[in-house]
Amino acid sequence: MKPQSQSSTPSYKINCRMSQEAAALERLCQVVRIRGFRIATMAVESAGEHLDITLTLEGTRPIAMLQSQLEKLHTVAEVALGQGSGVRVQTA
Repeated sequence: MKPQSQSSTPSYKINCRMSQEAAALERLCQVVRIRGFRIATMAVESAGEHLDITLTLEGTRPIAMLQSQLEKLHTVAEVALGQGSGVRVQTA
């Protein structure tokens, strides 16, 4: 892995709610990786039948592209972009 300077790589915060299902977290992480982002921090809380996930991501690609791909996962119920964007999308 190549170390990257944090000052040159944009950082994003995403809040995601998804169903607790086998391999759901693995699919989420795979989409993040395939779309060109690196997970800097990840916090997961169990909330009944759902998982509430907070991700801090680093990457140079458009974050809207990643948001769109996460929304397509059948286990994802909601995706919200952080950093004061106020964008909140309900998918299921």
